[in-house]
Amino acid sequence: MKITDYMKDHFLFLDGGMGTMLQKHGLAAGELPERWNITKPEVITEVHKAYYDAGSNVVSTNTFGANILKFSADELEAIVKAAVENARKAAELSAGTQPKWVALDIGPSGKLLAPYGDLEFEDAVALFAETVKYGVKYGVDFIFIETMNDIYETKAALLAAKENSDLPVFVSNAYGEDGKLMTGASPAAMIAMLEGMGADAIGMNCSLGPAMLAPVAEEYLKYASVPVILKPNAGLPQIVDRKTVYTVLPEEFSAEVALLLEKGVRITGGCCGTTPAHIAATVQAAAGISPKVIQPKDSTCASSYTHTVDFLEVPIVIGDRINPVCNEQCREALAEGDIDYVVSEGSDQQDEEVHALFVNVGIPGADECEMLSSAVTELQTINNLPLLIAASDSAALEKALRLYKGKAMVCFGGGRKEYLAEAFPLVKKYGGVLIALTEDENGILVKAEDRLAAAAKILADAEQFGILKKDIVFAPMPLGTRCEDTAAAETLRAVKEIRNTLSCHTVLDVSNVTLSADNADMPLDVFLAAAVRNGVSALLINPYSEEFDVYGKTPLAL
Repeated sequence: MKITDYMKDHFLFLDGGMGTMLQKHGLAAGELPERWNITKPEVITEVHKAYYDAGSNVVSTNTFGANILKFSADELEAIVKAAVENARKAAELSAGTQPKWVALDIGPSGKLLAPYGDLEFEDAVALFAETVKYGVKYGVDFIFIETMNDIYETKAALLAAKENSDLPVFVSNAYGEDGKLMTGASPAAMIAMLEGMGADAIGMNCSLGPAMLAPVAEEYLKYASVPVILKPNAGLPQIVDRKTVYTVLPEEFSAEVALLLEKGVRITGGCCGTTPAHIAATVQAAAGISPKVIQPKDSTCASSYTHTVDFLEVPIVIGDRINPVCNEQCREALAEGDIDYVVSEGSDQQDEEVHALFVNVGIPGADECEMLSSAVTELQTINNLPLLIAASDSAALEKALRLYKGKAMVCFGGGRKEYLAEAFPLVKKYGGVLIALTEDENGILVKAEDRLAAAAKILADAEQFGILKKDIVFAPMPLGTRCEDTAAAETLRAVKEIRNTLSCHTVLDVSNVTLSADNADMPLDVFLAAAVRNGVSALLINPYSEEFDVYGKTPLAL
């Protein structure tokens, strides 16, 4: 049975701590435990077997720190091969009758990614890819990325897993006492990115005991549409007689975990300080609990590397000043290759309390691929707002999405078939909220019913790529380009129909609304008020305008 099928109706029990057990067998400080797969395979097999005997469905290979920064390629392959063999042997030797799987365990690289450290993103992807390839070669059942404390490194590892295997991938992050990752990501931000990129299960491990991780687990249960993982420590480590001691005993550990299983956690095990006794107690405590059905969450959200912004009843305000179409200074700066201007404009708009930033750097004669990736990279160094990334070239869009730390909003070309055929695979691979124009092969549509029909067709096409309706937001008029005749009344009708008939969100580009003579009796402020009443979900707007004073500065971050 596939593990993804099994966990639809069952709790999935992971193993517990490996380092804790190896220290009891004499692992010395500073010694690399991964080498024991080769030098002391009987010890590794014994530990794995003890967890299977305790009731674990899954043991993770002893490869937490196995990467090409620590080992040569040949030694790394030998370690992964031996690690998988040890786990398989343990499964054969175990008397337990429960279904059993072997996970390729992947932990952090041990280095910080740029800009905090000197490990470049693509180098991190390549580093994790080497370990993934060996795991696949030697027959693991799935990949378990764990103890990641940085959203960017997590993305690198998940990309490596997805690009080098078709195995299920679980991802677990290490949260601090503040409920965030070391580099600031909230649970909601991690959920948005990881689900968008197709992780099969997500959650938290290490750092804290089960009681202290409970608030983070509850955040995951609130926002996640995939199975939630809980793999806590046996409490916070304490130093007693120069030894690290964990004080949460199996009975207390299992009781706390059971409370979260009752609330909806589906996958559980233990991390530092836990033993087979902790797992056995947890399996026993779960015996009388029925797994809760996982409910898909239909919230539409974008995220940065720290937080999410949800499309709710109050419109999201997206600052529009990084756009050469409506900002002459921006156009001149881009022509000169001045990315510092882009960064400065992003900071100024953040100071005005917009919720997200529009980023369009396309000008004639410029290298959009290089300029867009530079803009996205530099903006993220000092700005934590989600981005709406606009591009006319699919290669430029992919490079920007690859470097983006979160779940971006995406505007590519338009709503025509040829544009969508390129946009859909990128949104599926990297996660994102696609901003789609309600147009057909003949261009922008005027009548509201035609725009509604175009939106329905786009939804149907997106479904073929596995993109959910919640990840499509419609722009009933051109986004980021001048629109001299917005057909105001039809646009308002389209906003209302898309919201009410399709239950989808919409975005309007306020800065480029120029009402025609036929709509002279409908000033811009009246048009915007009507759009909000009709259910518009986001406004692309100049944060220095009078309209922003009315519709901006509403806290939405999660």
